[in-house]
Amino acid sequence: MKMEGESVRICAIETIARNKGKLISVNYEQRRRDGEQQSRKREIYDGGNSAVILPYDPDRRTVLLTRQLRLPVFLQDGAERTVEACAGKLDGEKAERRIVKEVEEELGYKISNVERLFELYVSPAAIMEKIVFFTCIYSPANKVSDGGGLKEEGEDIEVIETTLEEAAAMITTGKIVDAKTVVLVQYLRDRVRPAAAGQR
Repeated sequence: MKMEGESVRICAIETIARNKGKLISVNYEQRRRDGEQQSRKREIYDGGNSAVILPYDPDRRTVLLTRQLRLPVFLQDGAERTVEACAGKLDGEKAERRIVKEVEEELGYKISNVERLFELYVSPAAIMEKIVFFTCIYSPANKVSDGGGLKEEGEDIEVIETTLEEAAAMITTGKIVDAKTVVLVQYLRDRVRPAAAGQR
């Protein structure tokens, strides 16, 4: 595969491993800012793009989170359950459609309207995944099941309902270590604060 930009030229891409995602080795040439041409090689993981959402109840100032096993966190820190926002791979679907399904499967809430916030790469040096961030309004009336995810996909998800302020405190205490969740909690907290101040 040959790809060329103004300062980058992809020379070769080799698939090293393929399972749910794929690990590729990329040989490329880069023209540095000083004009020197440099040959480089990097390994990149492509697991597909995804979406993440933090549902918010403005009346009770609560959010919905998940707690589940994340193997890399267990291998690194020994933590068997990780608190994070509801998320899922797009698998070729539109982000809005996919995230509505994930909310029902994982959290047990049926919602129809979601607000698209922005798209981010969480670890752009080695991971190709681009994440679409969402929020939505929910209430107890939207609950249709206990959630938990799909057993056939190995999901065993605990649903956590907590206040937005408590979620922010969980970042400070290290109970939330997932980057996409930190981004959503902080973003929503900053957005909600001025509205709450105006109601006083």
